[in-house]
Amino acid sequence: MIKAQADIQIEQSPDAVYGFITDGFERNYPRWSPEVKELRLLSKGPVRVGSVARQVRVDQGRRTESTFKITHMQPDQRLTFQGTTFPFRVDFRLDPVDQHTKLSFTFELRRLDLFMRPFEKLIRMAVQDGAKRTVRNLKRLIESEHAAAAPTDRN
Repeated sequence: MIKAQADIQIEQSPDAVYGFITDGFERNYPRWSPEVKELRLLSKGPVRVGSVARQVRVDQGRRTESTFKITHMQPDQRLTFQGTTFPFRVDFRLDPVDQHTKLSFTFELRRLDLFMRPFEKLIRMAVQDGAKRTVRNLKRLIESEHAAAAPTDRN
């Protein structure tokens, strides 16, 4: 198993961070993870436990398609999904810190195909870099959109 984890503090409340991740999931996920070239919810209605999505990714020049299912949602605290066609797990945890949010992101690749094992160290480094990039992208997107939406104080 390959596991990567990254944390970051976001200058917004947990409900704002959770809302950005879950309410706009289909639109925002490719924005914070630009490797996702296509994302489509296969379930009707809002994102909820049991929702299924299909994604097309290009990682290091390699195109993959997979479906995943939302397995855990706890408002303002946690979102987890895992692959149904490919063995991965993604977990977002949100913890309040004063008026801000500590976002912890974990990605687990639960199985590595035999032909990929010689490249395990490179894959591990790429996955860790991807985890760090994901939290930085989320921070940038959430803070910039909330700043743009905030009313200005003009006298």
